[in-house]
Amino acid sequence: MVTEAKSRWAPAALLIGTAVLYVWGLGASGWANSFYAAAVQAGSQSWKAFFFGSSDAANAITVDKTPASLWPMVLSVRLFGLNSWAMLVPQALMGVGAVALVYASVRRLFTVWAGLLAGAVMALTPVAVLMFRFNNPDALLVLLLTAAGYCVVRAQERGATRWLVLAGTAIGFAFLAKMLQAFLVLPGFALVYLITAPVAFWRRVRQLLLAGAAMVVSAGWWLLAVALVPASERPYIGGSQTNSVLELALGYNGIGRLNGADYGGLGNLNQQAGWLRMFDTEAGGQISWLLPAALVLLAAATWLTRRAPRVDPVRAAFWVWGSWLVVTGLVFSLMQGIFHAYYTVALAPAIAVLVGMGAALLWERRSLRLPAMVAAGTAVWSYVLLSRSADWNSWLGVVVLVAGLGAALAMMFTRRALAVAAVASVACLAALAGPAAYAVDTAASPHTGAIPTAGPSTGGFGGGFPRPGGGGGRTFRQMPGWGAGTGQQPGGGQALRQPPGGAQGQGGTGFGGRGMGGGGMGMGGLLNAGTPAAELTALLKTEASACTWAAATVGSNNAAGYQLASGQPVMAVGGFNGTDPAPTLEQFKQYVAEKKIHYFIGTGMGEGRRSTGGSDDADQIAAWVQDTFTGTTVGGTTIFDLTQS
Repeated sequence: MVTEAKSRWAPAALLIGTAVLYVWGLGASGWANSFYAAAVQAGSQSWKAFFFGSSDAANAITVDKTPASLWPMVLSVRLFGLNSWAMLVPQALMGVGAVALVYASVRRLFTVWAGLLAGAVMALTPVAVLMFRFNNPDALLVLLLTAAGYCVVRAQERGATRWLVLAGTAIGFAFLAKMLQAFLVLPGFALVYLITAPVAFWRRVRQLLLAGAAMVVSAGWWLLAVALVPASERPYIGGSQTNSVLELALGYNGIGRLNGADYGGLGNLNQQAGWLRMFDTEAGGQISWLLPAALVLLAAATWLTRRAPRVDPVRAAFWVWGSWLVVTGLVFSLMQGIFHAYYTVALAPAIAVLVGMGAALLWERRSLRLPAMVAAGTAVWSYVLLSRSADWNSWLGVVVLVAGLGAALAMMFTRRALAVAAVASVACLAALAGPAAYAVDTAASPHTGAIPTAGPSTGGFGGGFPRPGGGGGRTFRQMPGWGAGTGQQPGGGQALRQPPGGAQGQGGTGFGGRGMGGGGMGMGGLLNAGTPAAELTALLKTEASACTWAAATVGSNNAAGYQLASGQPVMAVGGFNGTDPAPTLEQFKQYVAEKKIHYFIGTGMGEGRRSTGGSDDADQIAAWVQDTFTGTTVGGTTIFDLTQS
């Protein structure tokens, strides 16, 4: 165990180690998620695109999220230029900040070693390693929610209004990172404070109202600004069917994720919802290593503090972080809409804090039987998770199982304090060995595309979408622009593949994940961007710069590949899914008449689509272009010169 004398250097060592893990080899993932990388590029070229979160610098359409997560990356790119490091290092630093807040949350109530254990659990959670090395919105979301949890715990200790208002402010800004997911912590935070804060009841109510007002202001200022700007003066709100941020938040990114209704998405493709989802082959290895331990320790702490005063800060802290874990975990488990395993990074801070505080509380109570059972159960579950990757370091599961069970057994019969500490240390190392191995594997592997996963393959697949080649599941809609030169079309039991190569030459499958290398040609697909041929990139750079958009193509990831390669704005017709009415056919014809778009890029257009929600304007535009203009082939890709009337 770490002594108090070492408290000065131990946290620094934890944060330095976390930084190394999160930053080492960061550039190998190239553009990572090209969808967001293109928006970062656009924001670095246009302050208007920065503010709205536009996919291109000419501001045709925004990404399908509120833009706060893009802002730190854009500012870094404006300082250091557009490259992987400038874009991804801010994400890694957010991870270091989240680990620091986890440590600080535990350290306020318990010893240094408890804070270090919690910080290590957070730092080594495989999905956390993945997302703090990636450019999805989850990094900023987790940092802000962790800050909110810390502030609520601080507020509860003395009934401090300032800390509660800061918590509300953090949650509000978290909404601007990933919308309604940020509010999943609200019910538990508010209820715990209302029950346990050491001030009069009506003062607690007033404080919560002030915190709610701070949340509304910190989230609402951007929504108000968007509402006040005429639609003709701003980009279309991607992911909505009515050019509305509120519809985006409440529909496509809100109720639709819970009930599976289709608000301009791809339909309810999610068939894995259930109570045990967090433990299945898709999500288990991402987050669940210490999830059972956290739940057991939460229950144990509630029981052990049952006679404590109402205002007991230890019990309140357990309830703050426990409510986060239980509510968010249940929503993720039971939601009927699109779910991806990387969403579970939002559970990592709560698990880490509960494990750190729970271990410390049981140590203080000199209760060894329950810690022994927790250690044994964690070892068995780690063995199960590791056995799902049978071809990957198969020896590790046996080592973890033997060490964990051995430490648990020794803990039951050891009485000397020093010996107990040694055995407990072995139990902790055994519990962390599995996620640490996954974490290192994740950091050592490049990840690209829209649905990355941490650790080695376990047979799971980015939930909410059918597996490539997997029959019996629901199929993708067919998008215009998919066909010859882009691999098999999705659906019908056929595999979806990406053309050789990926963003920045890193490669990657159409479904994301690890890069596969190889040269590039043609388009990407729904979930990743390809690398266009050199001839086409040169054409976009040289001949198209006089137009507002160098080109247009269906789908944001298709557009992102061309935009990132050429540095020129490329219109993403239909937004991410190709289902947004942006632009309409009439608007597109007007753009063409005004010669604002030079090329339309696409092959296999006008071949119909699967039945789903959302607009079919992208189909109409693709068919109109094909019927009106003559296509030519450049670098294996069909293009149409829209300036030739």
